[in-house]
Amino acid sequence: MSENKRASFGGKLSVILVAAGSAIGLGALWRFPYIAGKHGGAAFLLVFLLSVLVVGMPAMLAEFAIGRRTRMNAVGAFRSLSKRWSWLGYSGVLCALFISGYYYLIAGWSLEYLVSSATTELYSSSLSFKEQFEGFQASWRPLIYGVLFIVMTHFIVSRGVEKGIEKAAKVMMPLLFIILIVMAVRVAFMPGAAEGYRFFLSCDFAKAFTPETIMMAIGQAFFSLSVGMGCMVTYASYFKKNNNLVSTSLNVSLLTLLVSVLAGLVIFPAVFSAGLQPTEGASLVFVTLPEIFKGMPLAPLWSTIFFVLVMLASLTSTISFHEVLTAYFAEEFKLSRQAAAITTTGISVVLSVLTFSKLFGVDYLDIFDKLTANVMMPLGAMFTCVLVSWFLDRKFMKEELTNNDTVNRYVAPVVVFMLRYITPLLIFYIFVANFV
Repeated sequence: MSENKRASFGGKLSVILVAAGSAIGLGALWRFPYIAGKHGGAAFLLVFLLSVLVVGMPAMLAEFAIGRRTRMNAVGAFRSLSKRWSWLGYSGVLCALFISGYYYLIAGWSLEYLVSSATTELYSSSLSFKEQFEGFQASWRPLIYGVLFIVMTHFIVSRGVEKGIEKAAKVMMPLLFIILIVMAVRVAFMPGAAEGYRFFLSCDFAKAFTPETIMMAIGQAFFSLSVGMGCMVTYASYFKKNNNLVSTSLNVSLLTLLVSVLAGLVIFPAVFSAGLQPTEGASLVFVTLPEIFKGMPLAPLWSTIFFVLVMLASLTSTISFHEVLTAYFAEEFKLSRQAAAITTTGISVVLSVLTFSKLFGVDYLDIFDKLTANVMMPLGAMFTCVLVSWFLDRKFMKEELTNNDTVNRYVAPVVVFMLRYITPLLIFYIFVANFV
């Protein structure tokens, strides 16, 4: 597809919001705050920020450079640079495909709780929140809401890059921040909130600089920024030539960190105010938090607002891996965007049904999750760093990072050094640690 015909994002803000939307997902709302609170609080934030700078940002910049230079889908991008490395593009597409096999189902939980909160059914039921969650999981509703989430994602992606993805990001990302800030202000006035702040923001350097915590910080930085699955390559293919890649990656990283911190300022004061202990995973979001909202005035309203937040965070992520697949089908098989989007949506529905039904007794959710998070994403990101720093012309990264020697002249050599000697080794360390 020629550059003059290929769609592109409007301006700097659009680029940042779209890329940040891909990075900000469900994990930012509960996993990061929990890890930070457990591993040194505010001190962990420093370790995480350093990890972003030496692992997340260089890997993201490598994918940005490939996407913008080639202006192709993930497979076409790597193939155009080197046919021997085209497998990296297929790995990214497969990773997005496998993630779509389970993420929509989990994202659909937010729709169930959004509806049940808005209708007050969640708070009028005689069952406990744990029983309601277990009953929901045992029914067909997770699949129904998962398919509905796929349809929502399809509607946005099928409208195109500018009219669909970009417009959605301009609405959803500011709304996500507004809701987080409103919720953070609300819980600040709850009795006992100070204990939550103390858990989340206490500065314990002894905990923050242990080998385990450093590994957790590097892993969180890597997975928080959606590298290794073709998303950033695909999105960068819609960047304009004058977009500052270094500035964009820094802004995306800081926005991702900000959302995680705001989520911690919402969740933990509320949890400790209710006299509960923070727990990781679905029980925190779908069981513990409704219990907290129940003790607040206008409980259904606050619960509805919170699950709108969860839904938005989920939707910004599902749009990104749907687009990876849609761009692949459109460009590699010469399909119209509508046909490519329908193909992606159809496959996503089939995979969701497969995962939900556990055909032949196989836990596909666990398989897809571990395969993508522990194998495909780290290896994809690591070999992408190796490709751009060791096998391509050395001018490649320098030209992309500096926009042909017009910006970031002093930053580019540092990034190239990290891509050659530091970032791949740290990603490999995470890859090995996941198995050990």
